[in-house]
Amino acid sequence: MLTFIFTIFMFLIFGKILVFAVKAAWGISKIIASVVLLPLFLIGLVAVGLIEIAFPVLLIVGVISLFAPKRL
Repeated sequence: MLTFIFTIFMFLIFGKILVFAVKAAWGISKIIASVVLLPLFLIGLVAVGLIEIAFPVLLIVGVISLFAPKRL
């Protein structure tokens, strides 16, 4: 009986830890994508000579970030 209760509590605790880990990983992924990957992508487009694509992408991202609600 104690083994059964221990197993249930173990799944509950490690389930909560798993959910927290997924949420943390998603947050870190969003930060890396917006701070590192997007600027590198835009710089790469300009370096290759595709400024006609990079400039509208930069404008769209800028407008979205300007009018998006700020969450802290």
